[in-house]
Amino acid sequence: MLYDYILFDFDGTVYDTVEGIARSVRYALNKHGWDAELSELRCFAGPPLDEMFMEKYGVSREMGLRLTEEFRERYKPVGVYESRPFEGVRELLTALRAAGKKTAVATSKPQHLAEELLQRSGMRALFDVVCGSEPTGGGNAKWQVTERALRALGAEKARSVLVGDTKYDVRGAQRVGIPCIGVRYGYAAPGEMEEAGVLAMAADTEELLRLLLGDETGM
Repeated sequence: MLYDYILFDFDGTVYDTVEGIARSVRYALNKHGWDAELSELRCFAGPPLDEMFMEKYGVSREMGLRLTEEFRERYKPVGVYESRPFEGVRELLTALRAAGKKTAVATSKPQHLAEELLQRSGMRALFDVVCGSEPTGGGNAKWQVTERALRALGAEKARSVLVGDTKYDVRGAQRVGIPCIGVRYGYAAPGEMEEAGVLAMAADTEELLRLLLGDETGM
């Protein structure tokens, strides 16, 4: 398949944000007398936080939203900066742009935070479009931000793909009618993306580039 429009998840795919997210989740849990090892909280990097609090701890939606607000008390001033681009991502994006591809971010992360981190790392110019969640809280599911990114790119779905690192990316892509390629360096549990129906998996950014440009390189 030849892809002209390549969408990327942010947390766990473009940026390694797990440290700041896990520490901020723990901060929110501690406010209620709960605790967890940071390694247990990697699953919070990527999906909507209120849904993950509900899934992991069995809390109500109201409590999930409350914990999310408490998470932000630490994340916005501190945790967001405990992050860095994954090795090789800048080179991957540069190669895709040189090949004439249109690129976008489609993330459940607040859009302004994704924009800020990309600007700080000098990578914003490597994306045509950045779509993330909005403060209103409506229309921020993975499939919805993916749909918005596709529209903003003017993309043909038949020539589009989402690159992500969790089952939420696979499901979001499936709902809008495009395939998902997964990266093994992200935050998914072993076998999670394969079970969800991912098209292919890349161990690193070099393998990902070969998958994305395969038809154009004779592969």
